[in-house]
Amino acid sequence: MPGMNLTRDEASTRAELINVDSYEVILDLTRGERVFTSQTTVRFSAVEGSSTFIDAVTDSVRSITLNGVALDPAEVSDGIRIQLPNLASENTLSIDADALYMNTGEGLHRFVDPVDNEVYLYTQFEVADCRRMFAVFEQPDLKATFQFTVTAPKYWNVISNAPTPAPSEQGEAATWSFAPTERISCYITALIAGPYQVARDSLVSSSGRTVELGVFARSSMMEYLDVENIVTITRQGFEFYEKNFGVPYPFEKYDQLFVPEFNAGAMENAGAVTFLEEYVFRSRPTGAMIERRAITILHELAHMWFGDLVTMKWWNDLWLNESFAEFMSTLAAAQNTEFTGAWTTFNSLEKNWAYRQDQLPSTHPIVAPINDLEDVEVNFDGITYAKGASVLRQLVAFVGQEEFMAGVREYFAKHAWSNTELPDLLRELEASSGRDLSGWGAQWLETAGVNTLTADINTDDAGIITSFIIGQSAVAEYPTIRQHRLAIGFYSLDDAGTLQRVHREELDISGESTQVDALIGLARPDLVLLNDDDLTYAKIRLDQASLATATEHLKDFNESLPRTLVWSAAWDSVRDAESPASTYVQLLLNNISHEVDSSVIMVLLRQLNASLDQYVAREHSEELSVQAADRLWELANTAQSGSDAQLQLAKSFAHRSRTAEQLDRVQGLFDGSQVLDGLEIDTDLRWSLAIALSAGGRLTDEQIDAVLAQDDTAKGKASWYTARASRPTSQAKDQAFEEVAAATLSNDQQSAVIAGFNNVHDSSLIAGYTEKYFGVLINAWETYSHEMAKQIVLGLYPSSQISQETLDQTDAFLESLGEKHPALRRLLTESAADVRRALAARAADA
Repeated sequence: MPGMNLTRDEASTRAELINVDSYEVILDLTRGERVFTSQTTVRFSAVEGSSTFIDAVTDSVRSITLNGVALDPAEVSDGIRIQLPNLASENTLSIDADALYMNTGEGLHRFVDPVDNEVYLYTQFEVADCRRMFAVFEQPDLKATFQFTVTAPKYWNVISNAPTPAPSEQGEAATWSFAPTERISCYITALIAGPYQVARDSLVSSSGRTVELGVFARSSMMEYLDVENIVTITRQGFEFYEKNFGVPYPFEKYDQLFVPEFNAGAMENAGAVTFLEEYVFRSRPTGAMIERRAITILHELAHMWFGDLVTMKWWNDLWLNESFAEFMSTLAAAQNTEFTGAWTTFNSLEKNWAYRQDQLPSTHPIVAPINDLEDVEVNFDGITYAKGASVLRQLVAFVGQEEFMAGVREYFAKHAWSNTELPDLLRELEASSGRDLSGWGAQWLETAGVNTLTADINTDDAGIITSFIIGQSAVAEYPTIRQHRLAIGFYSLDDAGTLQRVHREELDISGESTQVDALIGLARPDLVLLNDDDLTYAKIRLDQASLATATEHLKDFNESLPRTLVWSAAWDSVRDAESPASTYVQLLLNNISHEVDSSVIMVLLRQLNASLDQYVAREHSEELSVQAADRLWELANTAQSGSDAQLQLAKSFAHRSRTAEQLDRVQGLFDGSQVLDGLEIDTDLRWSLAIALSAGGRLTDEQIDAVLAQDDTAKGKASWYTARASRPTSQAKDQAFEEVAAATLSNDQQSAVIAGFNNVHDSSLIAGYTEKYFGVLINAWETYSHEMAKQIVLGLYPSSQISQETLDQTDAFLESLGEKHPALRRLLTESAADVRRALAARAADA
């Protein structure tokens, strides 16, 4: 929507003029399906005689009163901002307006459950969408108290940041008058309302105070909510964070709410965290999903301190918010939960995300310039989350974990309930560790790009190391050579054929070449692993002898993390067009059956898809794809009955099935004529099979509808959209494209259609949509909300058309775009970079 942007300069100017004391917000949610009443009273001080504006995305404004004087809405409100002239030193502003419900996962989202036709509402305000629910000075450094009064159907549950009060009833409605919040930023306020069901528990904080816990879900999903596991992880997180942060949990209660059609994984609303509803498992989840939910729970809980208690001044420090929560959630999982292998998962998921993002043309320093809201909307990326967390792990290795935590404790003690910037944290870490971090910060936080580490090893005739040099390189565009604290692992085969670590050397390296004298005189092992234990952020390459050992004995590591580091090095090499994708496919298919870590299996299967669809040379991609599907079927049959691996392999086989014989097997699993011992065809797996059959041309519209009739739920409807759009006909693809381009569906449904549109066995089926795609972009970007527009830009980009023509068409559009819409330009530049990388990988595989 034009005019929705806010620049840093505007926010800075406004913060110099005003200081906000409180908000009183009155909402009436009983007026129908389109709008709700939003009445806001704001009390704030200002520079006398100055003028500013308040943010308010409205459908209509009935009245505006500033210090007792009525302002004409037609003159001062444009539906996005309300101008406030001639301010007094102390001001009271009252606004009476109607605001719109959203179906995009932004603002106040409205969802109707197809199971019982009940309405469910929830808010999602980050980055700047609380202005869609009430008038607000929408920036994180203008903290205030927020007092919500909500009228809704009397049988609803209404949840906000403060504990839910007893309602007062008026006929079929009721009104909940919440107590004011602590002094917090507006983007972490929240409202969740509807006939949500709740399971309650409590814990005793380190302060001795009892903290009430609530776990919420829709009525039709509550039976699937494994409350015990969620509460257990929550308790373990409270224990770990209160001990390490030195500050008791800062809010009155802690609710966790699983909500429908959520765009992100979760949101750290103070005391009322919202989660993606896919974390409620109505069918058998993989271990990877269970672990991901645990990490997400811990991530959001960490935000209660880092982000909510102490908040960034402006969005340029978003990285620190998210990186800290990402790092701490993995640390807490590894040290205080059952997920002791969390750093293995971190390497597989987060590190690979970071390495990919850091090699895009849009890469940026961790401390990135954020000039406006459009900048920050596209900066929820692999740098902000994953690279930042990786660099914090390197910082902890550099200064020591206890020294790091000591600095964090002092930081929280000094800055509780206020806004900070990066130097505030670094000062405390310098004081606690005794290290000067200015050079470290300049290297790691203010420069972009990832280094590559290699080992040059010489030995004598007896195999004794005579020279060991670590080489460090960087790409020409981002030439920074950094200081790294890392470990070198020596691994050798024992008598049982297991690769065991026989020596570990931890040291600092810097410069393009570092001689490691401590390793001279040791026997060369079978495999040398740089960055053992994954302490630093760098790509690694194995020397030839180590690579030969890894290729033959990848399955023989006795620990998951070193094996995963080798997997990552092999994958990097494919993406960098240094080794053939076909070779990686064979390595993967020969070794995946020996993996026991569910998250690693998940990542490897994703990489298998990427290799076959993007990186394998066209001349043998079809043959290799068929062979891969056959091998997946073999692996699913030989996997342990009922195991996590069997489930993932079976789903991957269904997705990759191409031939008549392969699709017959999928059909057999779907109709019950084919059985894999221990594999239950539950609701979600049945949909996976149906989608695979639809893409293979094996299901009619009526048959797809029949699957929906058996699962007429929100998730079932989304799967139906995907199955329908997966049909291999031009008519189905036309319909899917038009549905998405019109943005008439909800965010969840639109995403499902996009998934089906791209689900093709032959990419030529959707080759003709590139021109149409570029034809709808400007309207989508300028008309739709950010989330809906971003789905279209990324989801319909012709990424399956790996050709120079696709790059030329992208370049032509970018040239016509000129200087407009830098965030759109960034998304397209990143998408084109993936095509360019795929072309290079295919050339290397030819």
